[in-house]
Amino acid sequence: MSPDFSEDRLLGGRVLLRQPRQGYRAAIDPVLLAASLDPKPGQHVLDIGCGVGAAALCLLARRPDITITGIEIQPGLAELARQNAALNGVADRFQIIEGDIATLRLAERFDHAMSNPPFLPPDRGNAPPDASKALAHVEGEADLPAWTHFAATALPHRGTLTLIHRADRLTELLAALEDARFGSVVIFPLWPRTGTPAKRVLVRAAKGGKAPLVLSPGLLLHGADGGFTPAAEAILRDAAALTLG
Repeated sequence: MSPDFSEDRLLGGRVLLRQPRQGYRAAIDPVLLAASLDPKPGQHVLDIGCGVGAAALCLLARRPDITITGIEIQPGLAELARQNAALNGVADRFQIIEGDIATLRLAERFDHAMSNPPFLPPDRGNAPPDASKALAHVEGEADLPAWTHFAATALPHRGTLTLIHRADRLTELLAALEDARFGSVVIFPLWPRTGTPAKRVLVRAAKGGKAPLVLSPGLLLHGADGGFTPAAEAILRDAAALTLG
């Protein structure tokens, strides 16, 4: 293996992930995102901006009875996602499309979609110096409304979109979901520690949904000793599911 890449383990060793040593590297966000989906057997999930495939592989480790299609704009990450699918023995259940959601059109409809989109708008702060990391973290031509509208075109009525995003962009995210005709929104805060503001939120919405918004209690990630709480550890190491509400 090239020294430019590392092979890491997720979910207590259940997932082998080959990823760049520099630039974009998967952390716990895609693991939490994957834990929050509950598709039915045989359903097809769309992973928008799949990167090297971390979220998709974690979901397939817990739910081998589904299929996933990932979309990734960066050719290098898309190729790593294909390699990771093969390394984990799921190439028949995880397919990757290399493309830009700003121009890509899908003929297929999916039962659910998930996404860990770029967290930063182009006008906020300095972009990371690494080009791959900048593309993963800073919105380009496809802004947040473009991501929600793209998901809407790929989902049937009542199909769900689940995202993980920065808590300080929740207002923008809710507006983008409403503009794309999503409803039945569930907001699930991820609390770093007791008494500290949430930095991340998981948000699930249904296309055409009409149910009132639900604000869930969320998940406490770290205890007083700085380690993961038992609930977080069960998700990150033991592949437990996460019920949003």
